[in-house]
Amino acid sequence: MWVDYARRALGRSRDARIAIRRTLSWRRVFSDQAGGDRKAAAAPASGVHQDGRIPKAPSPPRRVTLAQIRKWYVEKRPIVMLTAYDYPAAVHADLAGIDIVLVGDSVGMVELGYDTTQYVSMDDMIHHCRAVHTGARRPYIVGDMPFGSYEVSAERAMDNAFRFIQAGKVNAVKLEGGIRSAHTVHRIVQSGVAVMGHTGLTPQSVSAIGSFRPMGQTFDEARQILQDCLALQEAGAFAIVLECIPERLAAQITSALSIPTIGIGAGRHTSGQVLVYHDLVGMLTHPHHAKVVPKFCKRYARVGEYVNNALEQYRDEVRSRTFPDDAYSPYSIADDEFERFREYAESVAKKSNSPITESSTAQGQAPPDSIQPEEKIY
Repeated sequence: MWVDYARRALGRSRDARIAIRRTLSWRRVFSDQAGGDRKAAAAPASGVHQDGRIPKAPSPPRRVTLAQIRKWYVEKRPIVMLTAYDYPAAVHADLAGIDIVLVGDSVGMVELGYDTTQYVSMDDMIHHCRAVHTGARRPYIVGDMPFGSYEVSAERAMDNAFRFIQAGKVNAVKLEGGIRSAHTVHRIVQSGVAVMGHTGLTPQSVSAIGSFRPMGQTFDEARQILQDCLALQEAGAFAIVLECIPERLAAQITSALSIPTIGIGAGRHTSGQVLVYHDLVGMLTHPHHAKVVPKFCKRYARVGEYVNNALEQYRDEVRSRTFPDDAYSPYSIADDEFERFREYAESVAKKSNSPITESSTAQGQAPPDSIQPEEKIY
């Protein structure tokens, strides 16, 4: 079409021919650009655009904020919280889309083998908080203030809360108690640190209450829990954990508050739920762990059984010398190099008149003239 149009223009005036040439020139430009776009669209992604621009790296996931948690609460969208203590569990929580990860002082009973959480120190908690922070990039992270870290004075509690934020890299802290802890909660919140409360069964008080038992089963206990929750809310807590209380009591308390409640052994009518990672995946089958797993914990997997079976199989294969086989013995040495080494090892054994396993070779000392080739391990 454009060629015919140009031929007809030959008989026209000079100005008309110039205008047509310009039109054809722009037509070629647009055609070239369109062809380039088509090629770029058809070409496989190479990491660099044809014009030399380097594409932007994908943005890391944004960490959950208090504003999102409040929004979910208003929308009545259940909040999912998980108690985890280490990097691998935190990675799993991150991949599963967990909203909040609590680094609980229950680490003392679950991972350190204690009979109570009262033995857990600030150093223990900071260590585990840093590991969880590294593994969980999206969830909001809450550090559990251990026994003795906030009861003495509000000033000491603030110092330890600051340490959780700065050294433990958490987003908020959790502490137990209601009315008795309200002043401390207020001071910590006023200092700029978000606080999650905890009422009902408070494991750090086991020495005073006598045992790990359900709470709120009498009028007086139920009234005290409600008063504790109201005091924590007034002090500025952004959420409250309700542990081991009757379901309808938890529902009534949740409806009386204007902040989220997170239930653990408190029925289905709280604003969210929390379970311990090790409990819900069935991580451990040891008698100690079985002793401390509560009734309310649903086991979603039996990971511990798979782990135990794997370890027993490993033990048996090592003892029967079926592991490692050729598939798991990937490194080689050339025949001539090995022959030189064999002669050297035999000469060393003769000189020392001792088994080769006790010789300098077995202790990791290579022949002086040997060359150690670089080889990747993985």
